[in-house]
Amino acid sequence: MEPEIVRMAKALENYVIERRRYFHMYPELRYEEYRTSEVVASELKSLGYEICRAAGTGVIGILRCGDGPVVALRADMDALPIQEENDVPYRSRVPGKMHACGHDAHTAMLLGAARILASIKSSLKGTIKLIFQPAEEGGLGAKKIVEEGHLNDVEAIFGIHVWSDLPTGYVGIKEGPLLAAADTFTVKIKGKGGHGAAPHQAIDPIVAAADIINAYQKIVSREVSHLSPVIISVTQVTAGTTFNVIPQEAVMKGTIRTLDENTRDYVLRRMKEVTEAYARAMRCTGEFTVGPEYVPATVNDPELADFAREVIKSVGIAKLVEVKPMMVSEDFSFYTTKAKGLFLVLGVRSEEKGITYPHHHPRFDVDESALYIGTAMYALLAYKYLLSH
Repeated sequence: MEPEIVRMAKALENYVIERRRYFHMYPELRYEEYRTSEVVASELKSLGYEICRAAGTGVIGILRCGDGPVVALRADMDALPIQEENDVPYRSRVPGKMHACGHDAHTAMLLGAARILASIKSSLKGTIKLIFQPAEEGGLGAKKIVEEGHLNDVEAIFGIHVWSDLPTGYVGIKEGPLLAAADTFTVKIKGKGGHGAAPHQAIDPIVAAADIINAYQKIVSREVSHLSPVIISVTQVTAGTTFNVIPQEAVMKGTIRTLDENTRDYVLRRMKEVTEAYARAMRCTGEFTVGPEYVPATVNDPELADFAREVIKSVGIAKLVEVKPMMVSEDFSFYTTKAKGLFLVLGVRSEEKGITYPHHHPRFDVDESALYIGTAMYALLAYKYLLSH
């Protein structure tokens, strides 16, 4: 059956590409995926799946194939607020919105897998849940799906993400920590406003903020082991209204990325201490807050990693490569709080075709010749998991 699944995926290649291009032309931001979810639900219904709505604009297709375990496959559907710069026939038709992370490809690949799995239903024992998730880009859609109980009966879940750093024909896999935990933080520094020509009569919160930004980097370089990756990025600084007035307050925002909870706890504690102490030393007050969003690290189950390696090797559909941990984050991690999980990356980079831009870039694109590989992998992982468990 495994070679037949690969053959069916290849036969569906044009369908998957067509679906991907349609979703690409009509991108929808987090919790706005109405058009996308309607297309997904309609196609799943036509294939005989039970339909369950989740997290507002999400869709879960359920294929019941008798007694056995429940396995889930996940694709995210939301786009980004980016103006596309690609000159292609399937360019985004929605100003200021673009599928710049490949979620259009994920949705299309999983729809292709849905067709394969429905066609081999008689060979399956168990239940398959296809999770078409909204709001991965900052909306914590996975967390809502977990909170609604949709994973309570799931034994294992698999996710695939197209990856611009890997060439087409490669699949990246890693057991243990793969993607970082992500925190957001806000810092408020309050001083005393005054004239820009008389700084001695004011208490400048901008100067204090500059010192604090530099001090954060010393936490990374001098307090945390180089074997425990940490990133602290201040990405927004807001202060002042004009050129000759020292403002009363400066506000900074940013992100923290870590791979383990102990390191995360230490960094958060030290950032709070540094903020308050540096601000006080500069005669200001400093307030450090975290949240409201927090995405845990994505940690792959070792047994599922070994299982996937054997599945992929057995059909020779792609070249396996062991990838290193990456400091980007993914809310797929919320699913692994309820079930064993494995997150794989699928190469879509092609130097020959000029498809080389990174995720979240206005010219991001995917080599569509890789999409049938993703379709086959989704279907193979579900089929083989039910067969072997």
